[in-house]
Amino acid sequence: MESPLRLSVLDLVSLRTGESVASAVKRSVDLAQHVEKWGYKRFWLAEHHGIAGLACSATAVLIEHVANATKSIRVGSGGIMLPNHAPLVVAEQFGTLDALYPGRIDLGLGRAPGGDFHTMFMLRRDNARSGDDFPELLSELQFFLGPELPGQRVKAFPGQGSEVPITLLGSSDYSAKLAAERGLPFAFAAHFAPGHLTAAARLYRESFRPSSNLKRPHLMVAVPVLAAETDAMAQRLLTTPQQRFLRLIRNQPVELLPPVDSMDGLWSEQERDAVDGRLAAAIVGSEATVKAGLTALVRETAADEIIVVSDTYDHADRLSSYERVGRAAAEAHFSSTAD
Repeated sequence: MESPLRLSVLDLVSLRTGESVASAVKRSVDLAQHVEKWGYKRFWLAEHHGIAGLACSATAVLIEHVANATKSIRVGSGGIMLPNHAPLVVAEQFGTLDALYPGRIDLGLGRAPGGDFHTMFMLRRDNARSGDDFPELLSELQFFLGPELPGQRVKAFPGQGSEVPITLLGSSDYSAKLAAERGLPFAFAAHFAPGHLTAAARLYRESFRPSSNLKRPHLMVAVPVLAAETDAMAQRLLTTPQQRFLRLIRNQPVELLPPVDSMDGLWSEQERDAVDGRLAAAIVGSEATVKAGLTALVRETAADEIIVVSDTYDHADRLSSYERVGRAAAEAHFSSTAD
């Protein structure tokens, strides 16, 4: 079956140096309103804590704000780091969001802390909480979002019976296997850890067990995509995320920096290799180049949906990139297993 590729967005509410949180949030809302008009399916926000340059720690609050400013696009988490929270609280939060915006809320879940060790301890208050209990926490959350059982003493209200759609996120085969076992959609984080993408995608599809929620596997791949008028212009835009990853590995603030003509002299050979590894799945270039890159990615992974991650310094460049990516995807057709 041939069908247009589904595109979605992952946003981290990135700040420029010296920019206010309110200004960064306003730009994220504007992006959501534009991609909604361009036919993108979802707009996801990710939970990160204590990272200078990212204003997405209060993820559920941001989801409500974006959903209120849009009309039809699905809005959700990419993701909520479940070991940081009591499942009951997550069920209440997303049950409330679903009540406010019926049929538009997604609950993507991860098991990483979304911050460093010290931040993780302040969130979890328990050094033993390593994420190994993620399957149990997931079962508890599904219980609180599922139908009320006779004699059930603790209920999520709002939340109980809402069946808010859950997607598992990951950058290895751990969540791929769990998503397959539970019959849930799976999203792979190739936007920062592309190394195990092909293996995880294959494992998910081969191990998938149909569930009441999902009859066939649904694979999403988050990947950096930057489109511009020419390949050279897009490569210049790429220097902004390159500088961000460089600062990340140096344990520096990760605010957006203006693009540069060349990264030469800004990094060592080892740092260049590390950044290139993080961005190995990036698709960067003109609309024709992006179209070819998306086609190759779908052929390699059989992805049903691409979650586009496009970070630029200038908001106009970001809007232009998402619009061009949408056109590039619309001009191609892909083999799809989606309904």
